[in-house]
Amino acid sequence: MTQVLDIDHLRQWIGRSETAEDTVSPRLVAGYLAMLDDPTPERANGDEAPLAIHWCLAPATLPMSQLGLDGHPKRGGLLPPVPLPHRMWAGGQIDLHGRFHVGDVVTRQSTVRDVVLKTGRSGALCFVTVDHSFSCAKGLILTERHDIVYRAPRDPDAAPPVIPQAPKPRWSYSVMADPVLLFRYSALTFNGHRIHYDRNHAITSEGYAGLVVHGPLQATMMLEYAARLRGAPPATFAFRGISPLIDGAAFTVNADETAEGLHLWTAAVDGRLCMEAQAAWT
Repeated sequence: MTQVLDIDHLRQWIGRSETAEDTVSPRLVAGYLAMLDDPTPERANGDEAPLAIHWCLAPATLPMSQLGLDGHPKRGGLLPPVPLPHRMWAGGQIDLHGRFHVGDVVTRQSTVRDVVLKTGRSGALCFVTVDHSFSCAKGLILTERHDIVYRAPRDPDAAPPVIPQAPKPRWSYSVMADPVLLFRYSALTFNGHRIHYDRNHAITSEGYAGLVVHGPLQATMMLEYAARLRGAPPATFAFRGISPLIDGAAFTVNADETAEGLHLWTAAVDGRLCMEAQAAWT
């Protein structure tokens, strides 16, 4: 699939936008909270919805014939047709302006902000930045900068990247990276990317050691933890992926105080730093 990458052509997608609508239904919220192991996941209309429920709203629902071999929608549409085979959720930033409630009808406006070509250890990297805004009858609730990276196949002869070890946390809890957890989150978000459920594809086609724990799922756990530790959700939450988190073992969700708020991160069983975030309340 790899072709010559024409960055000038791909940058013509800057400014493209689309609008989608969905409802924060009681069933969606119950499934989401059950996935997070809440013992009483049922919520009624009017109740506050979970903080990161927006990642479950208005997913692309394309026919099977419009999907690529990796389970993602075929290239093009809102996102530029980057001719690099592997797509990853690199990170982003959330700004919270309010809270969703069960029963809200939510409109998402998505606009491509930037397309940038860089070079990494594996070769070409193409970064696509998308801005999302989520509104309902109460007004603007959440804005998000969404960073996506496309990369070339890993060179099997290249030296492995140096992954930093996670620091010692002040607060921490453990989660089992179970394939059922990954399946449930993929179902909630209608995410067909095969790295989250097709072990053979994840290992042989994309070079991972197993199934990959979703970046948004890790970010969700960190955001919920920040709100629990401080007793209120942060105003801003910035996050980025460091290294893949693989299924089959427990991982930790961690936090420590900083001058700006809380530093949060996920760590694999071997101590590798997988994703990190900064939460701020002002």
